[in-house]
This record gives sequence, structure tokens and C-alpha cells, in this order.
Amino acid sequence: MTRTKVAGVAGLASLALVLTACGGSSGGGDSTAASSGGGSSASAGGASGTVTMWARDNEKGFINLLADAYNKSHKAQVKVTVVPAANFVQKFGTASASGSGPDIASIDLVYLPYFASKGVLEDITDVQNSLPYKDSLSPAHRKLATYQGKTYALPFTAEASVTFWNKDLFKKAGLDPEKPPTNYAEMLADAKAIRALGGDTYGFTMAGQCGGCNVFEFAPHVWASGGDILSEDGKTAKLDSPEVTDALTFYHDMAAAGVMPPAAKTDNGTAQAAAFQSGKVGMVNLGAFFVQTLNADKKVDFGATPIVGKTGGTASFAGGDEIAVTKGAKNKAAAAEFVKWATDEEAQTILAKNAIVPVRTDLTDKIYAPLDPRYKVLGDAMSKGRTPYSVVENAIINDNNGPWAKLLNTAVFGNDVKGAQATAQKAAQQIIDQGN
Repeated sequence: MTRTKVAGVAGLASLALVLTACGGSSGGGDSTAASSGGGSSASAGGASGTVTMWARDNEKGFINLLADAYNKSHKAQVKVTVVPAANFVQKFGTASASGSGPDIASIDLVYLPYFASKGVLEDITDVQNSLPYKDSLSPAHRKLATYQGKTYALPFTAEASVTFWNKDLFKKAGLDPEKPPTNYAEMLADAKAIRALGGDTYGFTMAGQCGGCNVFEFAPHVWASGGDILSEDGKTAKLDSPEVTDALTFYHDMAAAGVMPPAAKTDNGTAQAAAFQSGKVGMVNLGAFFVQTLNADKKVDFGATPIVGKTGGTASFAGGDEIAVTKGAKNKAAAAEFVKWATDEEAQTILAKNAIVPVRTDLTDKIYAPLDPRYKVLGDAMSKGRTPYSVVENAIINDNNGPWAKLLNTAVFGNDVKGAQATAQKAAQQIIDQGN
């Protein structure tokens, strides 16, 4: 999720019905089925003709630049359609089921297990295996693109989560502006010191009513402390684990100490960035996109540091998009050629210049870190980033009425952390059991 935001994607429940009702496939999309969908094999070369691609509107700043660069140097041509992010998953699912979808889709990586399980994506395992830099591709993206041992997409864009801190506020509060916090206790103490400046100045803020935001911004605290929110295979919820208790208690303590602005409790992801940009908030957890934003408005002297664990350690969410050839693609050879090209140095350089973290760890120091010293922190964070694997990710995490979002809000801003955990654990496990 670019910070994946996070963007609440409503309607996955109905999407599931559409795909099931239309018999998208019995699941998995094995190699036999993949080669029978019409058109040439997805791994064939010498591509020509035109292919269609769908991308979300949060990619509109760079997606056509990428298509133009490809079209200038290749016989095959790609035509891009930008789809509103809030409607993308529903629209893509419906179109795939009816055979009217694109040849290529740029998909939020958290939805890859779901779409792969429904058989609407082409098996491109051989395309991935042909890449000489395969082992440098984002591990989190590769994991999410794998279903039943086959690869259904390649990493395309990446995003990482870090803590931004306001150096001016640190200095005014008597803190070392070059020394960000390294554990929960230091982060709480720094936030209290900044809040002590008084007025409408606060130490930390969060999006208290946004599930997608908080898997990106809050879950790294849990991972950095040695815990998890789901099992590796996505079949067991771990929302009642001790590491989740510690992280929720940490945020609860910050809220109870008054270091968060009142708007944090109801923020659905639209207020926290602006609050930090105003220069009135000391710290916030956000992604690489925010470096470009802060550099553009030049109002805050800021640093970026990894998100910390309870007693040390660091972690990041690995977000972004995967790029896939669809099962119904009319020109699979050209689609596969573009998907492969999207991971090479030329394409990834275009993305890096537009504030997108490269999906290749071997390119971070070459094409990304030189653009801004803070990008080095983000590139390193992404290379070790994690993403929960689940075919019901939306229902558990991104849905703002789901168990994860409710857990964060009630535990942080209420008075019963463990009670909130017990409720969320039961609800999440029920969703998992029904979806597997």
C-alpha cells in the first residue's frame, strides 16, 4: 500500500461476489490455465502492437512519463488509463470477470494474494526468473506476488514508512535536533518535551481512524519489537500478542499525556501530514512521498529516521504497487515485455526522480539516495520492510470498520487496551477462517 494507503478501498466484499459469481477461476491460475487465455505466452519476446494498462490516480504524476519513455524505445506501445484509486479494486475486479479489463494492471501489493487467488492474473514466474537482478527485487513485493508457488506480478513501485521529526521544535524544546528517538521511552519523552512548549504545539500525531494508515505507520513498531499482527501465512491473527499490547500502550500513553492534537482521534489520513507541515507537530510516521512534499514547501527543517521498537530495533512497512499481466490480456507478449521493462534501471530511475522508492535494492545507492540524503533512510527501510500476507487483508486491516482500525482507535483513545485486543482478535480470526 503506498502508504498504500491507505486509501480505503471500499467494496472488496462485493468484489469477491463478482469474481466468484463470474467464475473467474477455481483459483491459483496454474501455468496450463495461464497459457490458454488467448494471445501469446506472457514470457514470449519480440513484442509488437499495443497494450492497455490501468493505474491508480495516485500514480498520475509519473505513470505517463514512464509510458512515454517506453513507447520511444520499443516497437510495442502502451496506452495508460488512470482510474480513481478509491474505485480501482472494484473496477478492476469487475472488468476482469467480464473480460473487459486491461492487458496490464498496476495493483496495490496488499491485494495481490486476493487477485492471484481468484485467477485473474497471468502466471509470470518465468518472466521473473529471467531477470538477472531477480534477487535484488523487494522481498516483501515478491512474497505478496506469490500464490501457491507461482509468481503473478513483479514489483513496480515501492514505499517505506519512517518517522519524520521537526528539528526546529526539537531545538526549542531543549532536545538535540540531530538525535531522533531510538525506543518507545525516548519517543514519549521527546513528545512530552515538545508538548510542553504549550499552545497548539504537539509532540506526535497519527491517523486514529484509518486502518490502512496504521498498518503502514503503527505496525512497524510491533515488528521492530519482535512481534507481528498476522502469522506468516496469514491464517492466524496475532492482534492479542504482547508486542501489540506494548505498542498500543505506548500510543495510549502518548494520547493520555496530551501530546497528540485532538484531531488525531478522528483523522482518516487526511490531517496528519498537514499538521506536521504546519510546523506545530514534532513527529509523525509517514512515507517517502512526504520528503518531496516537505522539500517543496520549505517550511520545516526535518529529518527522517526508522520507526523504532519498544527497547530498540527498527522496522518499516513495505508498500507500493506490483505490476501484473492479466489473465484476459489480448497481447500477452507485449504486456510481459512492458512489465519486465518496468523493473529495469531506466524505468526505476524515472520513478526515483518522482519520489518513488526503487523496488530494486541494488539501485538504491545509485539512483535514489543521491537525490536527497534522507532517501537513503527510506531505501534501507524498504529493503527490510514487511507487508502482512492475507487474502482477506482489506476486511481485516484496510476497512476502517474492520477489526484492525477499530482496535487502534479504541485502544489508543479508550481505557482498555487488552479488552480492545480481545475483541479485535476474535473478529479478525473469524474473517480469516471464513475467507480461507
